[in-house]
Amino acid sequence: MLTEAEIEAVLLDQLAALGYTCLNEAVSGPDGRSPEREAYSDTVLHSRLRAAIARLNPHIPGDARDDALRKLVAAERPSLIEENRRLHRAMVEGVPVEYRAEDGTIRGDAVRLIDPDDRLNDWLAIAQFTVIENGNNRRPDVVVFLNGLLVGVIEVKKPGSENATLGAAFNQLQTYKAQIPSLFRANAVLIATDGIQARIGSLTADQERFMPWRTTDGTDVAPKGAPEMSVLIEGVFEKSRLLSLMQDFTVFGDTPGGVTKILSGYHQFHAVKRAVASTVGASRSGGDRKVGVIWHTQGSGKSLLMAFYAGQLVREPAMENPTIVVITDRNDLDDQLFNTFSMCRDLIRQTPIQADSREDLQKALSRASGGVVFTTIQKFAPEKGEAYPLLTDRRNVVVIADEAHRSQYGFKARIEKSGEIAYGFAKHLRDALPNASFIGFTGTPIEKDDVNTPAVFGNYIDVYDISRAVEDGATVPIYYESRLARIELPESEKPKVDAEIEELTEDEAVSEQERLKRKWSTVEALVGAEKRLRMVAEDLVVHFEARVQAMDGKAMVVCMSRHICVDLYNQIVALRPGWHSEDDNDGLVK
Repeated sequence: MLTEAEIEAVLLDQLAALGYTCLNEAVSGPDGRSPEREAYSDTVLHSRLRAAIARLNPHIPGDARDDALRKLVAAERPSLIEENRRLHRAMVEGVPVEYRAEDGTIRGDAVRLIDPDDRLNDWLAIAQFTVIENGNNRRPDVVVFLNGLLVGVIEVKKPGSENATLGAAFNQLQTYKAQIPSLFRANAVLIATDGIQARIGSLTADQERFMPWRTTDGTDVAPKGAPEMSVLIEGVFEKSRLLSLMQDFTVFGDTPGGVTKILSGYHQFHAVKRAVASTVGASRSGGDRKVGVIWHTQGSGKSLLMAFYAGQLVREPAMENPTIVVITDRNDLDDQLFNTFSMCRDLIRQTPIQADSREDLQKALSRASGGVVFTTIQKFAPEKGEAYPLLTDRRNVVVIADEAHRSQYGFKARIEKSGEIAYGFAKHLRDALPNASFIGFTGTPIEKDDVNTPAVFGNYIDVYDISRAVEDGATVPIYYESRLARIELPESEKPKVDAEIEELTEDEAVSEQERLKRKWSTVEALVGAEKRLRMVAEDLVVHFEARVQAMDGKAMVVCMSRHICVDLYNQIVALRPGWHSEDDNDGLVK
């Protein structure tokens, strides 16, 4: 069985193979033969940082560079996460400074701390890095520096030891945060490992959000149960990937509980890389404008995936400042996605716009370049009897369709009762943006007999299915148990209902809504029959009460319509009156 020291040695050898200079604290510490810092309280390597700033900013006067260095070294925020956010921005965008130019004018500039192309960066790993702060003496196992800034902390535990688990490594990192917080001012990644298993997390992640990283270059995914540390170290700490993770796949969000720092998962990271490459190919002259489809199972961070994609697309030089249009088919989905993108506005380098009307949409898209615009597909309905106007014929327009499904189809003409010819929303969308490229995101797989989705969007770019999400701990496992509540239906009526269900569609013009309501109400009346709902309610109550005796949890019920939801609720509270409360914050069922 390997010791912690042996695991550290293996880890350092791997980092050395990736191009890092690797040192031990006995050599590089304040009392070592070749000290990298003056005191054990220092968590910034001043000489390396000063040298990097000079290399990266030769055009900026020395006084201004020194000013930037002072801003970095001095803590300016009261909380650790706010200070981390400040230094993250400094690493990504540079440190703003002013100086007097030779002509006597005052100029503003940004002092770069990192070379995104990695030609001038200085990478260093130190084992057993001792820090003394506020009387606390702690020694993290391995720390990683980029240009003198401490961006990675790796905590190692001995495998097989009863108390040396990944949980213990996580807890040790939390102890460091409480006792030596200066260690994390510039932190980008936290790693917990026992030499076999390994997890990556952000500064604010709880233990559940410390996730595996199961691929190096995104081509092959390591099977469940395979040793994880070497894959994670190469997958995360390969220099170009770590730079990209820091610059393009890290988000700070303001939540009711405070600031949260979010890192991309490996599935999001590599899906975005593939999607951007596909977008560049699809949108260039001669491209087919079909970017493809990303299927990432529900609960695996699809909204963030879309934001990461938009952020990368905006930075892609080949896209020449693209306009990004995010399409949903429901207002609530539009709001949810808009809120996620708004949280990621630093990443997408602009504030997204939400079109509230057709006029807003047309104004937002009649622009020369740039912009991230949110809308529902229904806003691409033209005025009655008119064609939808051309908004732009630029090729660097990308339409992101959330839940790529039938509302994105509807190219064929149909004849209304009035005798007028009408088209679906998809036709109007392409009339407005004839040279746009299309990418679809979905949380559910495309059905095998679905020929429309590949025809509109192209083939799969990336797949992250439920089985892999469960293996990674990104979602909880789903267990299916068939519990049928039969629909009582005379034999003579069955063919009629089948035919009406087949005709139901999400892609009908407004003038067709009444016809759909009549068809839907027929099916709804059968599914929501009082006798059937009473059976369902009785089964739900008995099943739920039996489950909570074995384990704590909650139940969620999905119904065909709001009307059925209300009726089923009434059936449930008739069986268990004590579960109901008029107070929104009280009661066992809502």
